[in-house]
Amino acid sequence: MTASGSGGLEQVATNSSLRLVVTGQVQAVGFRPFVYRLAQEHGLNGWIRNRTGSVEIVVTGTSDALARFERDLIDRAPQLAKPAIELREAKIAETDSEDFVILDSESGDKPRVFVPPDFYMCRDCEDELLAPSDRRYRYPFINCTQCGPRYTLIRSMPYDRANTTMADFPLCEACSVEYSDPADRRFHAEPLACAECGPQLQYAPVDPAETTEAAPLDAAVSALRAGKTVAVKGVGGYHLMCDAGNEAAVARLRQRKPRPNKPLAVMFPSTGEDRLDAARRYVDIPDDAVPVVTSPARPIVLMARRHDCTLAEGIAPGLGEIGTFLPYSPLHQLLLDDFGGPLVATSGNVTGEPVLTDNDEATQRLSRVADAFLHHNRPIARPAEDAVFRRVANAIRPIRPGRGGTPLELRLPQGLDNPVMALGGHLKSTIALAWDDRVVVSPHIGDMDSPRALSILRQVATDTQEFYGVRAERILCDAHPGYATSRWARAQELPMHSILHHHAHASALAAEHPEVDQWLVFTWDGVGMGADGSLWGGETLHGRPGSWQRAASLKSFLLPGGDQAGREPWRSAAAICWEIGQSWTGEADLPDAVLVRRAWMRGLNCNETSAAGRLFDAAASLILNVHRTSFEGQGPMQLEAIAAEDGPLVELPLEPDNFGILRVDWRPLVPMLTNTGIPAAQRAAGFHLSLAQAIADVADCLRENRDIQCVGLTGGVFQNDKLAGATIDALAARGFAATLPMRLPSNDAGLSFGQVIDYAARYRS
Repeated sequence: MTASGSGGLEQVATNSSLRLVVTGQVQAVGFRPFVYRLAQEHGLNGWIRNRTGSVEIVVTGTSDALARFERDLIDRAPQLAKPAIELREAKIAETDSEDFVILDSESGDKPRVFVPPDFYMCRDCEDELLAPSDRRYRYPFINCTQCGPRYTLIRSMPYDRANTTMADFPLCEACSVEYSDPADRRFHAEPLACAECGPQLQYAPVDPAETTEAAPLDAAVSALRAGKTVAVKGVGGYHLMCDAGNEAAVARLRQRKPRPNKPLAVMFPSTGEDRLDAARRYVDIPDDAVPVVTSPARPIVLMARRHDCTLAEGIAPGLGEIGTFLPYSPLHQLLLDDFGGPLVATSGNVTGEPVLTDNDEATQRLSRVADAFLHHNRPIARPAEDAVFRRVANAIRPIRPGRGGTPLELRLPQGLDNPVMALGGHLKSTIALAWDDRVVVSPHIGDMDSPRALSILRQVATDTQEFYGVRAERILCDAHPGYATSRWARAQELPMHSILHHHAHASALAAEHPEVDQWLVFTWDGVGMGADGSLWGGETLHGRPGSWQRAASLKSFLLPGGDQAGREPWRSAAAICWEIGQSWTGEADLPDAVLVRRAWMRGLNCNETSAAGRLFDAAASLILNVHRTSFEGQGPMQLEAIAAEDGPLVELPLEPDNFGILRVDWRPLVPMLTNTGIPAAQRAAGFHLSLAQAIADVADCLRENRDIQCVGLTGGVFQNDKLAGATIDALAARGFAATLPMRLPSNDAGLSFGQVIDYAARYRS
């Protein structure tokens, strides 16, 4: 047989064949067209076809050509693909093909389903977008097999155009040719479109008197330059956008939403060789953040605000960081290029609810916030919020899973006998579906405080099972019976298992390091239901997934007001003062405090808690007078932002309680926190450093009678870089190796994955 592009019997004698089975992320990412073009480039013949969870390739050619092909198969793989050669067989019988062809999947073979996430446009599409001679010049929905929306437009599997929200957009003749050509990078690109056959923009001002004949994008840019707020429909939902340098525009957006204090993200024009020239004028970008913020996922990364930053102060009041991201779709690329500067881009939602996706619903619910809408007519199948990262303890770590990074598939340490679905907790919810040795974690769904949030959770749970062709046979939830997710779990006709909140936190971290058998994990967060019915949150767990033991904890205190204390940190501040017999100076300014104290003294409407998060709330209230908050973590974030490098170090005593639990006595902190003779920045630093030293003291004490191979730090409190960094240093000084989560957030977004891990370890056959 003659290799493609060659002739003569002499060539045949030098040919050999190679069979490869390639696993990893190789389906629905343009891998087969890539292999087709690569084989042609190297003058090889043969074929490629999908198999279960892999692709099979057989190629024939010269030894040198085969070697180059095999090398390039990995080194030059498409950016969305993650190939790994699982099987390599050389010198097999030559193929019968005289060319290289793409075969249908093996008959009767059920492919291993991979649901691709949404990605920013590739360089090739970007070049076409900006080339006046290209037929897709300035077309805001340009894409190919290597970029564009996926997860947010899939209605069902298999991943074919007919099963996506693009089904209502028949391809024009030119697009059909590209779609059918294996040599074209748009071969079977399901979202494929152009201006002739694809989605279109629509500009709609709230005030009909402002209707314009201008092109939709031009009209939106004009509105933004005039200081107005425009609700822009993106890939996974709407953003509320305004001029990030216009203090009045930012204040108006905050007042209307309402969002008085929570930081707003900023989208910067994509300029310069690494796309970050514009952003560098406003924020300091560490080297390790560059590949994250410029990745195809285009997440938000928190960056330190430059001292000469001219962005509106109202973007992140009281904080030193700005949520920084680049345009994540061609539409946003054009919008930012035309506007010529940074734009605030915050979730287009009713505060506390998931982001809005439907044109009519967005118009109805955001018309009092936005001055205008930039809609498009490509439906969004399900919402996907922006992913968020932050540099914590010298590494860029996830804060919120979202667009571009989810669905996130991870491997289970041990396989499951029956599929399970985990629902996470109440805040920052995600769901996880697990079967065999696979687990898939959804994007951020949000806090379960609204009917719409629960509706989205139900949709994501249903869609995920349908996508992967897996039906959960058991359901996992948090041990708190009052959570909306726990109530929904009980309503399902499935066996239910509840997992302790902090066990799930610890198990999620432990799963990242399966080689470690004995852990000491500090799980510090706001609150979570404990095994004794009290509100835990400053726990130290020893063991491994499925067999955690509470070894230490912060000393409990009586917290007045229950859930209300999370929104009113003054309650935590008052409580820790009252615990040591000290008056709280804020009582005169808050009339409610007198009544609350009387109830506290009688134990009415109070809960025992060991939550580190409530201690941080108390410290922020005492030092910064943050007595009431408008978003979770507001006080602790501001406390971290003002903390100096050094401060007074307070030794915290360790004493075992009646059950043998080592208790960290935080009470010596209170006189320091209330000492106004010490500058606030130093008191804030002393608070962080003292707790870090206490953690090291606990680890030092517990290793006397426990096997500790690694120390883990997890829970939302350890998103605090000041605390995490100081704790790792303090532990290292005692000879401990310590780690924090890297694959999923340390906050409650990781609970669903941790519930699966803990269940799998506890109930595996």
